[in-house]
Amino acid sequence: MKTDRPASNSLSYRDAGVDIDAGDQLVENIKPFAKRTLRDGVLAGIGGFGALFEVPKRYREPVLVSGTDGVGTKLKLAFHLNRHDTIGVDLVAMSVNDILVQGAEPLFFLDYFACGKLDVATATQVVKGIAAGCEQAGCALIGGETAEMPGMYPAGEYDLAGFAVGAVEKSRIIDGSDIVPGDAVLGLASSGAHSNGYSLIRRIIDSSGVDLSSGFDDRTLADALLTPTRIYVKPILAVLREVRIKGLAHITGGGLVENVPRVLPGNVCAELRKSAWPRPPLFDWLQNNGNVAEAEMHRVFNCGIGMVAIVAAEHAQRTIKALQREGETVFRIGDIRSRRGDEAQTVVI
Repeated sequence: MKTDRPASNSLSYRDAGVDIDAGDQLVENIKPFAKRTLRDGVLAGIGGFGALFEVPKRYREPVLVSGTDGVGTKLKLAFHLNRHDTIGVDLVAMSVNDILVQGAEPLFFLDYFACGKLDVATATQVVKGIAAGCEQAGCALIGGETAEMPGMYPAGEYDLAGFAVGAVEKSRIIDGSDIVPGDAVLGLASSGAHSNGYSLIRRIIDSSGVDLSSGFDDRTLADALLTPTRIYVKPILAVLREVRIKGLAHITGGGLVENVPRVLPGNVCAELRKSAWPRPPLFDWLQNNGNVAEAEMHRVFNCGIGMVAIVAAEHAQRTIKALQREGETVFRIGDIRSRRGDEAQTVVI
């Protein structure tokens, strides 16, 4: 019995929705962007089965620090506006800022891009943004995965995940264990909503019926909402060479009141004064148009503070000046005091 399928009916992977040639083209498109991120330690990068990285020899007792994250439903806003050039910066920022909290220097980054049908132009823009974020953080983009999975995602949509690895000297790990009452809490300004709270942001947009192309604070509202997450790596690593920072907190989902406690000993409380820093207009717009309670604002959004540094009170001014020299906008937003009973470990007054 003849069982061969007639040649005219022969199926290919492309017939099933996977375009291998498109994937190959994407790899070629992104190689120049990845090349710009190369740094000491890279032994083999994009194209192999695994990327190789040698921990720089200047580390005597290196401890590896890893972090992984995505950008949440900020992606939905990027899809709606068809703007994909900065969402990759957000992806890098979320992971490198997290590992920076332990004092780690980001060494390399891997990305995962998944879609139903690969649009090479869109994916190229996304990865170009990832490479730009890696340049800002000083880490190498040395590998990743592009997964084209027909039927898994709606047309025009994709998902992203990132993975960063860094290193810190064992003797210089920042863990917050020596934070004591009287220490100063410094806040580094955010660039906007960063990559958190976008489910609520999108709900506020829908309920208000606002036109995202309308003017807002010398730009459009769309520009304000898609401003990429600030990457604090190089300024903070530079300052760590001259000032001792006892604790760092990346202000992501959960805002100030849920992220600062993650680096505090159990017997202390961070008392923050909301009058100590100017809240950017974007957060006032969100609160007013969504009728969001003040407590909820501080549980969801960064409210203008993207990174918190805790230092001894006598080092506060020196640290502020050092961070300002590195281009950061810094405020003394509060102080560490003894915790009263089982009260919350961070309060905003």
